[in-house]
Amino acid sequence: MAKKSFPAEGETFPWWAGNARLINLSGRLLGAHVAQAGLIVLWAGAYSLFELSRFNPELPMYEQGLILLPNLARLGLGVGAGGKIVDTYPYFQIGVVHLISSAFLGFGGIFHSLKGPATLEEKTPFFGYRWEDKDKMTTILGIHLVLLGIGAFLLVAKAMYFGGLYDTTIGQVRVISEPTFNPTVIFGYLFGAGGKNWIASVNNLEDVVGGHIWVGILCIVGGLWHIRTKPFAWTENLFVWSGEAYLSYSLGALALMGFIAAYFVSANTLVYPVEFFGPALKIGIQQYPYFDSGEVLTSRTWLANSHFWLAFFFLQGHIWHALRAAGFDFRKGEVANQVAANAAS
Repeated sequence: MAKKSFPAEGETFPWWAGNARLINLSGRLLGAHVAQAGLIVLWAGAYSLFELSRFNPELPMYEQGLILLPNLARLGLGVGAGGKIVDTYPYFQIGVVHLISSAFLGFGGIFHSLKGPATLEEKTPFFGYRWEDKDKMTTILGIHLVLLGIGAFLLVAKAMYFGGLYDTTIGQVRVISEPTFNPTVIFGYLFGAGGKNWIASVNNLEDVVGGHIWVGILCIVGGLWHIRTKPFAWTENLFVWSGEAYLSYSLGALALMGFIAAYFVSANTLVYPVEFFGPALKIGIQQYPYFDSGEVLTSRTWLANSHFWLAFFFLQGHIWHALRAAGFDFRKGEVANQVAANAAS
């Protein structure tokens, strides 16, 4: 028997339940997601301009409490020899573009939240969906994978054709004209071939860009495969096919990537150059896990710790939503949906 959705259709949620209130209203849920994307882009633009307003090019970037400008600098924007910032205008442009983009996303979110159809199936069946529709869900998964692949190729394009990246090993911005395509080298990092720091042991930009090429290819090919195919029969009882279950899967994936990112940021000084993020961190456990750079709270310290703690809470969300999707009712402290629980076992 296929696993059924939990909570049961028709169950009400309090106002603070957020998007859970919109679980069966695809149009309103789209509006909420677009509006949230607008808020994220608004923050990125506004905070970039805020950092720019207080940035002092005569001081090390990593000592100024900056979290966004260092990421723009490592892309080779406005950077001169030795990692010195010689032009801040690109940072201003990027901040303004984000602010303008956030306005359009905000309008879109408001429209779909207030004026658009409550469910997309009403007027645009192509964009409509049901959580239990396995074929539609894997198609949506495929679309997301294709978009992720395109994102990976945007980094490749920047590195190869649009100015290059900052290379801390030579203290210059350079074009990566010959990225590594050898799969033995690229996938060797996954099995520790690069050194003791796993994938964080990468020490040249050719391998970094080559890795993005492989990630882009695999995401796009995998995405197209999911779009064109239907789930195999053996997946019928392997997964819970509900909105809450998909949220749980997504949070679990985010948690895993967050922990990996925290380690990568703390240990790797090629992708996160010392000039912009500060020295590599010491990783240890006292009363709680921490990432320490010594006396100065550098940009690397903030970035690594924020990744770790966000991943930690994403993991809690994954567990919480997974239990609910499997039938556990936290208000009653018991399994409320025995059918879903039996299917999950």
